[in-house]
This record gives sequence, C-alpha cells and structure tokens, in this order.
Amino acid sequence: MTVTIDHDRIAQQIDSMLPPLREVYEDLHAHPELSFQEHRTAGVVADRLDALGFEVTTGVGGTGVVATLGDDGPPVLLRADIDALPVEEATGLSYASTQRGMTAAGDDVPIAHACGHDMHVTWMLGVAELLASDRSAWGGRAMLVFQPAEEVGGGAAAMCDDGLFERFGTPVVGLGQHVAPAPAGWLLSRSGVAMAASDSLKVVLHGRGGHGSSPESTVDPVVLAASTIMRLQSIVSRELAARESAVVTVGTVHAGTKENIIADRAELGLNVRTFDAKVRDRVLAAIERIVHGEAHAAGCPSSPEIEPISRFPALHNDPTTTTTVEAAFRSHFAADRVLEAPPASASEDFGLLGERGGFPSSFWFVGGADHATFFDALAANRVNEDIPANHSPLYAPIQNPTMAAGIEAMYVAARQWLTA
Repeated sequence: MTVTIDHDRIAQQIDSMLPPLREVYEDLHAHPELSFQEHRTAGVVADRLDALGFEVTTGVGGTGVVATLGDDGPPVLLRADIDALPVEEATGLSYASTQRGMTAAGDDVPIAHACGHDMHVTWMLGVAELLASDRSAWGGRAMLVFQPAEEVGGGAAAMCDDGLFERFGTPVVGLGQHVAPAPAGWLLSRSGVAMAASDSLKVVLHGRGGHGSSPESTVDPVVLAASTIMRLQSIVSRELAARESAVVTVGTVHAGTKENIIADRAELGLNVRTFDAKVRDRVLAAIERIVHGEAHAAGCPSSPEIEPISRFPALHNDPTTTTTVEAAFRSHFAADRVLEAPPASASEDFGLLGERGGFPSSFWFVGGADHATFFDALAANRVNEDIPANHSPLYAPIQNPTMAAGIEAMYVAARQWLTA
C-alpha cells in the first residue's frame, strides 16, 4: 500500500527551506574535498544535523557521518555520498571551486564537485529537516548515512568495516539517489541491474631503457604501451557478441622523463565496465592475455604486472523495493516526471551496503539539466555534445528545480517505510 504524502504541504515546506539550503549547497560546491579527506564537509553536515535533533556520529569509515532519529528498531537507511573529484572546474559559476589538494598518491590536483555529490548532501539535509520538523507524522527510525569516498569505490566498504550495522542497526531497506544529466525534476529508476560493475587496474609494462638515438638496444615500453592500448580496444569489438555489453577504457598512460630517453617502463590505468558477471570474467581474462602477449611479442626482459585498484559491484535494485518506490513517485508526482531509466554504464558502491548488510535496496536518478537546453539539444541530436555529464569540468546541475525535486523524492520514498 502506498503511503500518501500531502503534495502541496510538502512542496510549501521545501520552498521555505530552500534559501538557506542554497547557501549550504554553494558553500559545499566551492569547498570540495577528495575521497577520505571530507573533513570540512562532514563538519558542516554534523553541525546541521545536531541542530535538528539527530543523534550524530562522525568519523564512521574515516570521514563518514551517521545520523539517526526516531524510535528503536531496525532503521530505514538513506544514503548520500560526499566526496569530490580531481577535476578543474570550468563552469564559470560565481561559486565555482578553485580548490586544490593532494591525492593519496601525493599528486597536487584541482578539486571540483563535478559529479554532483554536493547536491546529494544538500538533498539529504533537506530531508533531515523535513523529518525533524514533522516528527509526529511518521514512525520508525531514520538512519541518514553521509558516505565518503564513493568516487574511489572505498567508502561504503569502509563504513561497513567500521561496524556500520553493528553500531546503528541493520536496516529494513536502503534508499539512494543520484543527480543526472536529464531534465531537472525527472525521476528515473529501474528494477534489477541499474548500474554497471567497475574494475580498475594498474598495468606496468617493463622494457629496457636507453638512448633515443639507439632504439635497437632497447625494448621501448612506449611502443609496447601503444600496441597494447590498441589491442585492448579490440576486446569489445571482436570478442563480445553484439548482445553483450562492456566498456574498456585506458584512462592514464605514464612513461618517460625526456624526449631523447627511452624509458624502462610504462604504466597504464585501465577501467572496465560490465553488467554481466560472465562477460566481466571474459573481459578481464582477455586483458590478462593481451597484456602478457604483447609484452612477450616485444621481448620484454620481465613479465608485466597487472594490479587491481578498485572494484564496484554491479548495482542491483531489489524488484519489490523498486516497485514500492516507483508507485510512491507515480502517486505523488506528475506522471510525465517518472520514467524508466536505461541501465547506466557508470558505477556506484551504494549497492555494497545492501550486500554487506543483507537488506533490500533501491537507487534512482534525479534530473538536473535545464529543460530548454536539454530539449534543444535533443531536437538537434546533440545531447552528448551540448549537455555536460557527470565528471565533466562543465558539469553542475541547475539549482531550480533540482534541489527541491531531490529532497521531495527521497522524503516521499522514505515515508513508505517510515510510517506512523
């Protein structure tokens, strides 16, 4: 049975909350922090939740924040991720980030909320305010999880390893959402596999260095890297059937220090996206075979190294939970705002929470793009070119109506389990 929420009342309440929340959002956007370094963000979150009367715990999984409100018993988990990316923002916004920081590897990088996690935090703070202001309208226990390090695939696991469920209870359900480059206010969800699995790998190719004038005395790892990269791109086009889906990306290439020196090694950073476990196994096996085969063909003095860096499991939306969420959305919002999402080749570690805790979960998307701009691009068949997507230096969702839509969507979904 769908729990009915008074649309007009909630909309008015959210509208009154938006001015201070916009200030919070712009502050967070201007002060992004890298994965497992979200100390300032966690402090902003904890202070606001404490003022609302939540029981707040910081430092969960490193920099995570958990806030609970309500009765004893199994909680309803609501999750927002809080980290940013090593991206130089190019939006031109008055509150654009100019922050820089150090990665775990010691590299100095620009930082930006190019994935929209600042909007996620703001949404959840809005939901917290709604829950706290109308405590008599709902029952149960809300558990708000502000998760670090989603971008590196480590935050959900870190919070679980830090006793998330032992300390705060095993949830009856987990709910999450993400801003997306769809028309602002649209709600998109799907049952089953909603987002791809992701495997990141570091490949080290060992050559034999020497002078650039005498390549015959060397084994050039740059040439080897080039041939390996090209061959890796044949996995999807030549080893998978048309009905199967995967993405193989070589995102980083590092070799050499000077143009007339042939280096003795090259490093590649690979990322693989798959929806099916068997396809994943075949793609990873093909990478292993190609890397070793190209190294052997080049006469390398030692075997290459392939090191896993991170892994996101495919995100599976529980069918029953997703049906409940979608029914609530269709009951509360205009019908043309609630759509089925295609499977997303991007990845998320949200699903790991449900896997580790043994509870059902569902994850959906909230559009954040300007309507006129989006539909003009759609009409011109230029959505990919004209609508910045998450992780782009140009990405920033419009605040109105994205902010209100995300707050309302999460609140409506949560109330299906937080019943009076």
